[in-house]
Amino acid sequence: MRDYKKYDIWKLSHLLTLEVYRITESFPKEEIFGLTSQIRRASSSIGINIVEGCGRGSDEDFKRFLRNASGSAFEVEYILLLSKDLNYISEDKFLELTPKAEELKMKISKLILKIEEDINKKKNR
Repeated sequence: MRDYKKYDIWKLSHLLTLEVYRITESFPKEEIFGLTSQIRRASSSIGINIVEGCGRGSDEDFKRFLRNASGSAFEVEYILLLSKDLNYISEDKFLELTPKAEELKMKISKLILKIEEDINKKKNR
């Protein structure tokens, strides 16, 4: 079992989720069951998958949940673009949040590669 609070990717995902909740407060009310709900679920899913993966017993399980977290980060990135193009968020807010989603994707990918290396080392022993 891993302590999810020790992972930078979890900390970054938590902060991004908090920011997503703040910006979506101003989304149109007709989007409450649409984009508002979707981006909130996608952003929180990043951290939730990291936490759930940490609670699993194997590296393979952790890696699988990290892949899910990565997919959710891609989803957040696209919904930010869509939200900007629909004028739900400003260009400045888009330019502030998108690099955070990109950083998460990159860091999750690096951690997945490290876990794969660890798995291969264990197999070759």
